[in-house]
Amino acid sequence: MPDTPIDRFAELTATASWQAVDFISDLHLQASEPETFAAFQRYLTMPPHGTADALFILGDLFEVWVGDDVLEADTPNTDEHRFQRDCAAALHAHSRHTPVFFQHGNRDFLLGPRALEACGMQALADPTVLVFRERRWLLSHGDALCLDDTDYMRFRAQVRQAAWQHGFLAQPLAQREAIARELRAQSEARKKLTGNDPALWADVDTDAARDWLQHARAHTMIHGHTHRPTEHALGDGLQRVVLSDWDASAIPPRAEVLRLDSQGLHRRPLVS
Repeated sequence: MPDTPIDRFAELTATASWQAVDFISDLHLQASEPETFAAFQRYLTMPPHGTADALFILGDLFEVWVGDDVLEADTPNTDEHRFQRDCAAALHAHSRHTPVFFQHGNRDFLLGPRALEACGMQALADPTVLVFRERRWLLSHGDALCLDDTDYMRFRAQVRQAAWQHGFLAQPLAQREAIARELRAQSEARKKLTGNDPALWADVDTDAARDWLQHARAHTMIHGHTHRPTEHALGDGLQRVVLSDWDASAIPPRAEVLRLDSQGLHRRPLVS
């Protein structure tokens, strides 16, 4: 079973004035993919009547995050660092009128307090129960439930330890970035072995998902990570809803928001 203490799920109760909330994940923002950032900017700058009352980012907002010092003024002014600062500025501007909540993903689990402040985001535990319109919705990035991916689960257990993170962040920025590039190369090599087809990657474990939902007293789990946007019936009225990843340069392009309002859940493509 995953290492999350399911008897102590965090809860967030929506403000009574909220009429609609949006969920996104797996944007994997990076300087080399400006089309995706442009789609994200268009979403963030929608007129007020087009925006939700809160935005929930369920992990992997960034392709990689090696430490909050990438946002500091004395950090080398590389294209990637400038891009990350632009992302933070865009999010912070959005947060002035719409609360933004953030769960860590497997790519940006090192995003810390300074970056959260710079982005205007509020940290959200994984998992968290959102109480909205008298219903309970279970929110997670999803990686903690991909139990069949045993290599990743071992890696995840290691890098989520405070001692490992402290040691990694104590290294010079250039060294951290080199390590991140090597880990990314290894990940891409593993994907090629499966033809880069998300359908062949490890998926969320059904029994574990049902267990989380039952302990949370929720009927629907919303998560990302697997890059397979669809709805899964889990039996007994339980379901999990998977968010889309974003790649605005793909054919066809992918950039989708999941909105929750009085009518339920709706997928809203931002590009076509």
